Amino acid sequence: MMPLTLADIGEENIIKKIGGKPEVRQHLENLGFVAGGTVKIISTIGGNVIVNVKESRIAISRELAQKIMV
Repeated sequence: MMPLTLADIGEENIIKKIGGKPEVRQHLENLGFVAGGTVKIISTIGGNVIVNVKESRIAISRELAQKIMV
C-alpha cells in the first residue's frame, strides 16, 4: 500500500484506504474516492494531482492525495 502521490501517471489503481480526519475522509468520499474504487492519475502540476475517478476528472492537492492509499 502506498499514497496516491507515488503512483505512476496513467496507471489505474484500486483505492485501499482513505486516511485523515473524519471530515477529510467525508470530503474525499463526496468527490468519489471510496475504498474499492479505481483511480487513475492523469497528470501532476506543481505537486497537485489531476485524477480520473468515477468517470470524472478531479484536481486535488498533494496533501489530500497523500491520504488516499492505493
